[in-house]
Amino acid sequence: MSAHVGGERPIRLVIADDHWVVREGLRMYLGRDPAFEVVGEAEDGQQAVRLAAERHPDVVLMDLLMPVMDGIAAIEAIRRDVPGVEVVALTSVLDDEQVVAAVRAGAIGYVLKDAHGLELKDAIRAASDGRVHLSPEAAARLLREVRTPDRPDRLTERETDVLRLISVGLSNKEVARRLNIGEGTVKTHVSSVLNKLGLQSRTQAALHAVRLGLVRPEEVGTA
Repeated sequence: MSAHVGGERPIRLVIADDHWVVREGLRMYLGRDPAFEVVGEAEDGQQAVRLAAERHPDVVLMDLLMPVMDGIAAIEAIRRDVPGVEVVALTSVLDDEQVVAAVRAGAIGYVLKDAHGLELKDAIRAASDGRVHLSPEAAARLLREVRTPDRPDRLTERETDVLRLISVGLSNKEVARRLNIGEGTVKTHVSSVLNKLGLQSRTQAALHAVRLGLVRPEEVGTA
């Protein structure tokens, strides 16, 4: 069990990757930081789904290319069956189709395996807070691929403010503080934004905000 940091419990993680060396490296690297606690390791997607349901981690780090059940299907299953668990896609693949599929499946983050360790930690913290974190390369590809509705319902001024703030990576609590409204009200606004735009996730909403010119691509998930 990891030590507590500043009275806060560590972020609980499941690492899913079919390569033992990758799992071991991540476990050792993250295990040295008391802010994180690895509570399970999976070598295929099916095992990842089972561990997510059994151990209720805060975040699953998910490789996309795995046996038995691939990472995309596993992300979908986790987000459907254990919606409180966030998933960060961690992969060496920067393929347009895979990036889009991971985000459509419900991944809140997308990080490349060659990313710096600090970026990985930032992505985990962001996911734990329900915030979007995409590598700049993944964001660029998603912008090309993710389609937005032809005629979305018009957002109110307050919904536009909320969309802008969640797109730069603020959590519901931070948005509430910034706009001086209740956290429950923020959740209602986020749901309304997603419904009006016909989107499934905050990540897709962030990309839509870029299309609308509310934020620049390099600002997505940077707060």
